[in-house]
Amino acid sequence: MGRRNEQLRWQLAKGLLNALHLERLATRYSRTTVMAVFNLINGGFSIALVSFVALVTQEAFIFPSLGATAFILFYVPMAQPASPRNTLCGHLIGALTGLFSLYLFGLQDQPSAFMTGVDLPRVGAAALSLGLASCLMVVFRVAHPPAGATALIVSLGLMPDPAQLPILMAGVGLLLAHAFVMNRLAGIPYPLWSTATAGPVMQDRKTSC
Repeated sequence: MGRRNEQLRWQLAKGLLNALHLERLATRYSRTTVMAVFNLINGGFSIALVSFVALVTQEAFIFPSLGATAFILFYVPMAQPASPRNTLCGHLIGALTGLFSLYLFGLQDQPSAFMTGVDLPRVGAAALSLGLASCLMVVFRVAHPPAGATALIVSLGLMPDPAQLPILMAGVGLLLAHAFVMNRLAGIPYPLWSTATAGPVMQDRKTSC
């Protein structure tokens, strides 16, 4: 992912250790061990937070592609795909293309593919949802890889009700709020909306040329 991203990941982990007065752990254990434990705790906590809201409200705040989003938000926080703009718009595009595909193939009232199996209309809905989501994320410059999974989640019938869309987006927003607090607490200037540059990965490539 590049040296710049590696530095940011270490800054995030070390910054939070300092904020919690646990800085001695950064010198006692190897960087790999500290980073692994940090991702174990922070990734688990972020999803536990969203899941707890889902438990309290009995609404679908938690869905599989949030796991990939959580990983990106804390692993490459300053990359453009991890910005709030890309994360929110990407998941919105994924959900909308999934719903569009469901209705186009007449699957909106059908059980999910995991209950009935995959047939030709479901193949078409899945292919169209992912293709459209990928296309629109490129067109609007809001690439967020986990949003492709969101498109499939909806088109495969796991979240077929349009009324679930605001709840889905609220789950994304809750995860972003947690990422903002944690990154800022560690001293990383995680953006309010969009990363100003193409991201650390692109900067590393330019530097290496």
